[in-house]
Amino acid sequence: MGRLFAIDYGKKRVGIAVSDELKIIATALTTVSSNDIFSFIEGYLKDNQIDAFIVGYATDMSGKDSQSMQYITPFVNRLKKLYPQIPVNMVDERFTSKMAQEAILMSGAKKSKRQDKSLVDRVSATIILQTYMECDE
Repeated sequence: MGRLFAIDYGKKRVGIAVSDELKIIATALTTVSSNDIFSFIEGYLKDNQIDAFIVGYATDMSGKDSQSMQYITPFVNRLKKLYPQIPVNMVDERFTSKMAQEAILMSGAKKSKRQDKSLVDRVSATIILQTYMECDE
């Protein structure tokens, strides 16, 4: 059994979260540079099986594609081309950054930790994955 691999793709950074093999728990994994995401995935696949990629789908308040989709779409297309055997599922990521910031604040994190954008990206990826797992039940 493999894991679900969630991606909060950004122009500079990519937040990554993974599920356990039973696909019950979503856990923040890391944040990598957008330039390094494919080499990270390749390395991850050497030791782990991925059953599906879950990628955040950026929409605006009206539900239309946001400007972020101009770099998310090419990323998803390349992901599908490099790993055709692994399904790619998109999940609406509206409000995930705000939810991530609130979760970090509520955790009692110090100000320096709350301002860590890579932490926000990891938590956002975790929220994307958790949303997918709840809808997929």
